[in-house]
Amino acid sequence: MLGVETLVPIGEPIRTASASHGSASNLEILAHGDEDTLEYRIKAADKTGSKPISLWHDVTLVHVDPATDRPTPYLNFVCEIPKFSRKKYEIATDEVGNFIKQDEKKGVLREFKKGDIFFNYGCLPRTWEDPTFVHPDAEGCRGDNDPVDVCEIGSRIVKTGEIRPVKILGILCMIDEGEADWKVVAIDAEDKWAPFLNDIDDVAKQLPGTLDAIREWFRTYKIPDGKPPNVFGLDEKFMDKHYALEIIKECNHAWKELITGEKDRNMDQYDVEVRGLVRKLSKSNLVDLAAVEDDEHPTF
Repeated sequence: MLGVETLVPIGEPIRTASASHGSASNLEILAHGDEDTLEYRIKAADKTGSKPISLWHDVTLVHVDPATDRPTPYLNFVCEIPKFSRKKYEIATDEVGNFIKQDEKKGVLREFKKGDIFFNYGCLPRTWEDPTFVHPDAEGCRGDNDPVDVCEIGSRIVKTGEIRPVKILGILCMIDEGEADWKVVAIDAEDKWAPFLNDIDDVAKQLPGTLDAIREWFRTYKIPDGKPPNVFGLDEKFMDKHYALEIIKECNHAWKELITGEKDRNMDQYDVEVRGLVRKLSKSNLVDLAAVEDDEHPTF
């Protein structure tokens, strides 16, 4: 028997003065600058041409059916790195507009030296792993200051900047250089395997070896850079859908605190390094965002 889809109680889309997009139906992805340069950016824009769209803030966490304008059981996934590629594209969280850029270190564009990644990799919009928060299952490590990462295991190659509805299946707690870096496992809602995958155990049964391969990818991908293997919390187990949704809810709440400025206003108790991380993000992201309306609370 196939599982019946039910709505995920993540919350209604939060309205801001900026555009809010529940799907990719009214968006187009545009490239600016020359590829393989530090200036290259991939941007989302409203098809009306009215304004650029932040793939972090202006896309809702819950996917909205463009035909009915109603929430679906799925979440939105923003792809940064397509499967079978290695350029390390990421949303520029500290730039106004949050366009996608290729990561760099000391002026050199970064790629995975390990080789091509074998799943679509990206993030959940309107989430933030708070660097002031230590989850009890995260081996005493704080959040990594980024949106929540997603490993989308479907069949199709999703382009950089593309937004897809996904089913959440589970989550892995990676510890990356002393920071908690959660990895959500999901599948495109329209993938041919989607009807058969409703929780993390289904992945192990229907696609044997997939979860082990994901874990080993993250364990070893930094070794070619001369760094030690990554480690994992929770005895290296992939946790189930329910657990994953709880982490996502926490990170959605943290995102709201970040963009409203609430987090920045309560930073005096933290060390200088952490205050700097949060205030750099706040400065970049509050420039283009109005405060969330007080009567728009996520219904967790």
